[in-house]
Amino acid sequence: MLLKRMAYGLILGSVLGIVCILGANLRSPEPLAAWYLFAFWLNRFLMGFVIALLPLNPSLLKKIGRGLLVGLFISFTFYSATNYQDLPGFVVGGLYGVIIETVLHYGLKGPKTVL
Repeated sequence: MLLKRMAYGLILGSVLGIVCILGANLRSPEPLAAWYLFAFWLNRFLMGFVIALLPLNPSLLKKIGRGLLVGLFISFTFYSATNYQDLPGFVVGGLYGVIIETVLHYGLKGPKTVL
């Protein structure tokens, strides 16, 4: 189960990283450096990795809260390293953490009670 959860987390993080790259390019008035885009993608990839490692036991509601906090924490590493230049990218990190946790919950365990 852990290997399947890890694979799903890495795939989700990778896909959301690509979405972030596209969003950053759309928001930026000038072309962004390749290192910046790679760091953005890597941040989301690591988010999927870390969230996939977390315990499976909590209810969906607790997982959503945990995904929000972990997503914001991991996004803050990128946000602070770029001199606090991309607030939308930081905030969306919390949403991506929730998305990853929710998909892992339903994709691997099936629907459960919210509380």
